[in-house]
Amino acid sequence: MLEHRYEILVNRTHRLPEHYRPTALLEPAVPFAAGPRDPKRLLEPKAARAVQALFSHIAEVHGLYLYGISGFRSYERQKELFARNPQSCYVAPPGTSEHQTGLALDVSCPSVGLELVDSFAVTPEGCCLARHAPLYGFILRYPKGKEQITGYQWEPWHIRYVTRPLALYLDATGLTLEEYHALGDSEPCRTTHTNLEQLHASAAAPEPCRTTHTDPEQLHASATAPSASTAPSGVP
Repeated sequence: MLEHRYEILVNRTHRLPEHYRPTALLEPAVPFAAGPRDPKRLLEPKAARAVQALFSHIAEVHGLYLYGISGFRSYERQKELFARNPQSCYVAPPGTSEHQTGLALDVSCPSVGLELVDSFAVTPEGCCLARHAPLYGFILRYPKGKEQITGYQWEPWHIRYVTRPLALYLDATGLTLEEYHALGDSEPCRTTHTNLEQLHASAAAPEPCRTTHTDPEQLHASATAPSASTAPSGVP
């Protein structure tokens, strides 16, 4: 049986078995662009509580409102989506999606129509998410400039729960989860941060991008193939 760990690495070369499913799933009390009882509203319990605290902080302190787009996605659902277009580079094969762990969440905001778009990164909501996510145990899983390492395009909306100590460490060092695992046990997660401004003092301002993406659950809603300007990113 596969052990559930918050630092678990899931990608095209580190696959989850078909039977893998979190032992428990919880719906966080946050706004969702999904109907009641939709599995996309579910997350692993610790991740659910953390995202609830993150969204609440951003709303209460900054007056900005984030929405969950897609959380948990089963192996069976991923297989169904992938089978509709197995040649697509925009939908991860079954067993390679972080959404199956219940630790990943796609996030958006009303100012971009609750879409998964690169321009989300330069909205006040997107900037606030990037700044505050590590303090609540989340990383931006697919950063710009690391596409060859992660195997996926830049996705400023995709956050992944890894616990606060590891999130702060990865954010401060600029390492991806792949690079962290490559270190093995030689580099302990020992960095501690208490000042948010210092944590991001050297971060470069994100560049705007006009590429539009869609939720994988809606990818095949239309019989018309998406154009290059509206093609969804590889959402794992």
